Amino acid sequence: MGNQQSAPPPPSPSPTACAACADRQPSAEGTSSCPINPKYRNPAVYNVYGQRINDPSSPLPTSPLQFIQGADMLDPKNNMPLEPNQLPCPGQRKPLSTERVASTIPKGGTDNTWLFPSPQMVFNALKRKGKGDDVTEDDMEGFIAAHNSMNEATWQRVMLWETLHRQECDHPTLLRFQGKPHDLSPLAWVRNLLGGPPPFDRHDWIVDRCGREVRYVIDFYFYDDKAGTPEAFEIVARPALDSFDMALDRVKMNIYLRFAEWGLPCPITGHSGIVAARQQQQQQTGGVGAVAAAQPTAAGSS
Repeated sequence: MGNQQSAPPPPSPSPTACAACADRQPSAEGTSSCPINPKYRNPAVYNVYGQRINDPSSPLPTSPLQFIQGADMLDPKNNMPLEPNQLPCPGQRKPLSTERVASTIPKGGTDNTWLFPSPQMVFNALKRKGKGDDVTEDDMEGFIAAHNSMNEATWQRVMLWETLHRQECDHPTLLRFQGKPHDLSPLAWVRNLLGGPPPFDRHDWIVDRCGREVRYVIDFYFYDDKAGTPEAFEIVARPALDSFDMALDRVKMNIYLRFAEWGLPCPITGHSGIVAARQQQQQQTGGVGAVAAAQPTAAGSS
C-alpha cells in the first residue's frame, strides 16, 4: 500500500516517554524524522456517504440517471449517488447555493482536503431525514457556518489525540466518517444515566495514521440553558476502545491534559507542547460558540 521504497527502510526511532509533549525537530536535511514514508497515500478514497469511490472491483454505472446533475454517478451496490444531491428539493421556495467550501481537514487517499457540503446539500439532507421542519432557506447561511466550525473544531480535537503518535505519523488524514445520531456511545449513555442531556449527534471518524486505520468517537452536545454563549456547544472526541493501545492513549491524554490545565509541563519529559495544543483547542471551541451565538436559530436546530 502506498509508495514503497526498494531499499529497506531505516530503523524506526525509539518512541519518547511522552510523544504528545515532545517538540519535533527536523533533520539536518530539513526533512521530518517520521519513520513512515511522507508520501504515503491510502489507496482508498471515500465520499461523504462513507462509500469507496475508486473501488477497482465495482463496475461502471450504466443507469440513465448518471448524466443528471447531482447524480452523475450511481453506486451499483445501493443506487445512491456518489456525488451528493445538489438539486432543489420538492417544495423549496428559494434557490440555495451549491458552492462547496474547502475545509482544512486532509482527505485520506488524496492530496486535497475534505469539502464541506453546500447549503443546498445540507437543506436536502435535513428534509430527507425529517429534521428540517423548522429550518427555512434563510437559516442555511448560519446553519452552514455553525456546521463547518463544528467540524473544524472536531478535527482539532482529533489532532490533539494524534500528537501522541507523532513519532509514527506526522500527517494523519481523515479517511471516512459515519453519522450515528441514534446510537448512544457508552460514555454518552453513562452521562445521560447520571442526569445529563443526550448528545444531539454522534459521528465515528476513521483516521488514516500513515497506513493504520483508527476510529474516533465524537459526541456533540448543545445546552439550551447556555444558548448564545461560547459554552452552548460541547464536542467530546476520543479514540474508540478498539485496542489496548487506544485505551492507553486515553489514560495518557487525561494525565497530560490535567497537567496542562494546571499550567504545568509534561510530568515525564518537561516539555510544554501539550499546553500549547490545549490552548489552541480552547480557542477553537470559542470560535464555535461565537458562531452559535451569532446564529442561535440555525445552530440550535443542528
